[in-house]
Amino acid sequence: MEQFFILEGGYLILALFVVLIAIFVGTRPFVSKGALKKGLMGVVSVLAFFIGGHYAVTTNRMTEVKNAFEKGQPIICESRMITKAAQSVIVQKSQEWSMEGDNFVSPNYNRPFHSARCIVK
Repeated sequence: MEQFFILEGGYLILALFVVLIAIFVGTRPFVSKGALKKGLMGVVSVLAFFIGGHYAVTTNRMTEVKNAFEKGQPIICESRMITKAAQSVIVQKSQEWSMEGDNFVSPNYNRPFHSARCIVK
């Protein structure tokens, strides 16, 4: 469950904001009485579907990346340290990279790279 909150935390905050807007609009005097309940059911259902789908796609990609890394295939990870030049880093087991939980770490880099932000080359 902790991984879900780490990966989807930003989207959950945005979803809460959208739900609050739906509540605000649904409680206005010009809106019919059943609109709040119907609106919230629709909004929450759509948001849950999209957030759940994003989580499923992300965790599947993470599993694919970890398996490819264990097989020695190159992995491309997003680098947020250097935004002007190389915006990606090639991670490979043969180049002193290792896995610590969901993160790729190397003695040559200050920061780890989360496997959710990586793809198989």
